[in-house]
Amino acid sequence: MDEVTFNRFRQIIYKLSGISLGTNKEALVSARISKRMRALGIPNHQKYLRYVIQDKSGEEIVHLLDAISTNVTSFFRESDHFAFLSKIVLDLLAVGQRRFRFWSVACSTGEEPYSIAMTLLEATNSTANTEIKILATDISTRVLDNCRAGTYDKEKLKPVPPAFRERYFNKHRDDHATYYTAKARLKDLIVFSRINLSAPPFPMSGPFDAVFCRNVMIYFDSNVRKNLLAEIHRLLKPGGYLLVGHAESLSTVVSDFKMVKPSIYIKK
Repeated sequence: MDEVTFNRFRQIIYKLSGISLGTNKEALVSARISKRMRALGIPNHQKYLRYVIQDKSGEEIVHLLDAISTNVTSFFRESDHFAFLSKIVLDLLAVGQRRFRFWSVACSTGEEPYSIAMTLLEATNSTANTEIKILATDISTRVLDNCRAGTYDKEKLKPVPPAFRERYFNKHRDDHATYYTAKARLKDLIVFSRINLSAPPFPMSGPFDAVFCRNVMIYFDSNVRKNLLAEIHRLLKPGGYLLVGHAESLSTVVSDFKMVKPSIYIKK
């Protein structure tokens, strides 16, 4: 891929998703869009760029962003966050709260929101009149389809405790592998929706008790991060929590959050 074409792809991807690709990502971009080019029968990057630009439906932009998006996740990833979530829900139950709202900002293939759902069901247990809803969003339509299906091979389910697997998933096999599909009691708690994090304000009204925005801001520049954090702050209730990835910090970004401990912040 020549430099001019690569830079044009970078500009389009940044404008439409907020993902900031460095000048050293040419090989990555080339590799990720090559599968889409083969599917379309387009022989080179310049022709594919023209195809993207000239597609008035906007559908090819979605395919491009699907190809570029990084989707690395696992069930109960950074497990201390789920222990913290359980504690705050128990504290809220103790003071009489029965309606809970949570947001998984970049839900990828669904492991995070399903982990949140299991944690919430375990924490609320048989508490009467409890209402739980989780909003799970991503820019990739492809991974959102996977989320809605809620089906994972057995290797993906390894971090899930055996009792949870039994309680919250149906096990099934085909000729080649064993799979687990989330039961309705999990799926019914989650609404999956496509959102471009670089384009606030977002259509939901909140307020949320907690927002999981983990391991996604590393792909954004400071301006996109600042605007995203301001929108999360708006949508959180006073005293609500923001959880970011363990490798992330808000120390270099101007925001109105106060750190509770590393990777966990509160809206004051």
